[in-house]
Amino acid sequence: MKKIIFDCDNTFGVRNCDVDDGLALLYLLGDPDAQLCGITTTYGNSRLDVVYETTREMIKDLGRADIPVKRGAASKSERASEAAVYLAEMAAKYPGEISVLATGSLTNMEGAYETDSRFFANIKEIVLMGGITKPLIFEKKQMDELNFSCDPEASCRVLTEGRNVSVITGNNCLKVLFTKEEYRRRLFAGSSPTGAYIREKTDDWFHYNEEDYGIKGFYNWDVTAAVYLMHPELFHDCWRNFTVRAADLQTGLLREDRQGRSSLNLPEIMEEETFKENIYSTWMRVPMERRNKSEI
Repeated sequence: MKKIIFDCDNTFGVRNCDVDDGLALLYLLGDPDAQLCGITTTYGNSRLDVVYETTREMIKDLGRADIPVKRGAASKSERASEAAVYLAEMAAKYPGEISVLATGSLTNMEGAYETDSRFFANIKEIVLMGGITKPLIFEKKQMDELNFSCDPEASCRVLTEGRNVSVITGNNCLKVLFTKEEYRRRLFAGSSPTGAYIREKTDDWFHYNEEDYGIKGFYNWDVTAAVYLMHPELFHDCWRNFTVRAADLQTGLLREDRQGRSSLNLPEIMEEETFKENIYSTWMRVPMERRNKSEI
């Protein structure tokens, strides 16, 4: 059983905003070996207030009011927050036991370090979704990196001070596309209330990706990071050395350098169908009561 804190910019169901943080949350709740201790919210996909309220509403929808949701940083200039204190206190309470899954800006972890300089030493492992090793090119246009570039200084701190850091880059996520046809076939064919909930919250995102980027589906950026955290056997570990600089991270760039002082793991998905099957089956294990149409 892994003790996990999920640090995220969740906008599940918010129009024209990414749904992958919410899908990653569902994945963690569906994995019997994941003990989700708490959720810390940050800016990125949207403003902090949107992320915080969206996450609180989602936890309510799923009947998991037992999971604390902490308000984090609203901008990179705001280091002190409820989330930063929570991260630092939990790491100190359970030294060597807490895994952090971070899928948004990394300001909360910078704040945790400023709260307690032993924060990174106390954390068992950190899995990040973010960064690029080369441009992210789609059919219609290039996608900008978001997570590391939101707060380059905080990202630099995590990548240089963190121990046992694995980074799911945008480039590696491009290897597996979740198509609209497959998605609906796997999740919506039956009468599962969880499948219906996912459909309700994600349908608009398919349309957005096709119109804006020319993609007939979407990439599960944050879910890929959650899968690696829980099932690293589905990936090839790729440890490399990097020279990490805040100037590079303004665009999210990770600069590989054999002489670099930061050793980071950039895992790669091994087998697409096995990877997808794990995700679909885990989502469908999330217990959820059927909701009335008036609640949707």
